[in-house]
Amino acid sequence: MEVRKNGRPKHRTLTGKQLAEVIELFKQTDTVELKVTVRDSDRYSAVRALEMDVLEAEIRQVVFFDTPDLKLNRAGIIVRARRILKDGDTIIKLRPIVPAELPNNLRRSSSFNIEVDVMPGAFVCSGTLKGKTDNGEVNDVLKGERPIRKLFLRDQRALFRQHAPRGVDLDSLKPFGPINVAKLKFSPRELKKRSLTAELWFYPDGSRILELSTKCLADDAFQVLAETRSYLMNRGIDLNGGQQTKTRKALEYFSRLYARNPKAA
Repeated sequence: MEVRKNGRPKHRTLTGKQLAEVIELFKQTDTVELKVTVRDSDRYSAVRALEMDVLEAEIRQVVFFDTPDLKLNRAGIIVRARRILKDGDTIIKLRPIVPAELPNNLRRSSSFNIEVDVMPGAFVCSGTLKGKTDNGEVNDVLKGERPIRKLFLRDQRALFRQHAPRGVDLDSLKPFGPINVAKLKFSPRELKKRSLTAELWFYPDGSRILELSTKCLADDAFQVLAETRSYLMNRGIDLNGGQQTKTRKALEYFSRLYARNPKAA
């Protein structure tokens, strides 16, 4: 964290070059998600400062799929399934992407979404092809009683084949999970009907990540960013803490687990 001469922390912001890049991306994206992770030492104070009611949180389970040495992650592919209260869902995500380089049929698909994630001092553009699945089917995959490929729709499987490293197919992947997540959506009065989402991820080693986020259309992104940032700072939320993404932490944890104990796969 950089510190100004007056002793106050210097907030992480995008450089001029990054700002020019993100402005151009906003012209080609469907949605923008603003994210910030809260240090675990600040988690309890953040929950109180934002007046979050934990009794309203929804419990879900997340499972990623990759090779033990993270070949998909290195190739910019994320494969994920979730068990949610009613129905599960799946995604094949590509990141980073250049929207203009995507085929037209993919961009026109109602199941495909281009999104820019903006974090303190950083951003990334991704494309996500979504699908539905059954919670029981996800559970069957975790128990080894159902092939991984059957969780995903035909279009998702085709997208995977187009971008996966040679020799890697869906059924050759290992499950990275499940990871328990508590998700809470709430609407602070100060943000005029705009909602924030808090996700607390509980990793198998006992560590946690609390992420705060809000989504908006690209045309509203800069105003939403300014208002949300101001709100969080006024509530005492440190925007300069180390930013660690939920996905990367999960992948790195399970990769180390499989490296120590290949039979865990």
